[in-house]
Amino acid sequence: MGGNSNERSISLNSGLACLKAIKQLGFNTKIFDPKKHFFNEIKKKKVDVIFNALHGKDGEDGIAQCFFEHLKIPYTHSGVISSMNCMDKSISKKKFLEKKILSPKYFELYEDDLKTGKVTSLIKKNQLSFPLVIKPVNEGSSIGVKICKNIAQLKNESKKLLKKYEPLLVEKFIDGQEIQVAVLKNKALGAIELKPKREFYDYKAKYLKSAKTNHIMPANLNKKMYKKVLKIAEKVHKIFNCRGVTRSDFKFYKNKFYLLEINTQPGMTSLSLVPEIANFVKIDFKTLVQKLISDAGINK
Repeated sequence: MGGNSNERSISLNSGLACLKAIKQLGFNTKIFDPKKHFFNEIKKKKVDVIFNALHGKDGEDGIAQCFFEHLKIPYTHSGVISSMNCMDKSISKKKFLEKKILSPKYFELYEDDLKTGKVTSLIKKNQLSFPLVIKPVNEGSSIGVKICKNIAQLKNESKKLLKKYEPLLVEKFIDGQEIQVAVLKNKALGAIELKPKREFYDYKAKYLKSAKTNHIMPANLNKKMYKKVLKIAEKVHKIFNCRGVTRSDFKFYKNKFYLLEINTQPGMTSLSLVPEIANFVKIDFKTLVQKLISDAGINK
């Protein structure tokens, strides 16, 4: 848990919650923080299973998983390729469209496009209109996500983000209900709806109680649509060959579900959605952690 990503604090919260549950399950457990120790040092400890509570870069993008595979120690959650493909929004978007899963129209934006004044023509070429969303291709927790209402704002925000990330993903902003689905071991557990009081479900809306995001469990959908979104989430989980638990994020607008992304290391904090969804279907936090441990493996 922990690590070096921008999601370090969330990972520490997830890790501590999981640590408590793992100890309650009777396992002898040690904390390993890649910010303080190099991954290879895991082999110095006698480890039977790695519980991966890392979020973001190095923990969720296949890097940590490469080390776990190299050390031949069974680990929870998804494998190297699944993690890499799901974390990279550009790769995952291509896959969604290839598999006929509806997702907002998008294009990739490079620094060179900004310098050479191609932004307006790229918007037209991809048949997009404002508002548009810009985001880094490989961050989680809505870090760096901006909603732009006009070309001046888009250029200004892109310029700032491109200093740190390249390329950026520019996609059509979809209004409507914010729906998220948890899938455990290939089976959808349920769908939750989020009503943020902020402009959208951003970092603060996700992690601060003070943001007062309203959680509706189960999501306010009719029975047919509820089943449909669960099926899409299961399909995506299987397409990417994910393991353990994933959370897929959707917008529901004009009777259609638009898949935004799939997360292979969803949060496990007191405010996190996967434990809340699991709890609704009578899977308490300790049991959820036990199920993830029992699914640990290598060669994923």
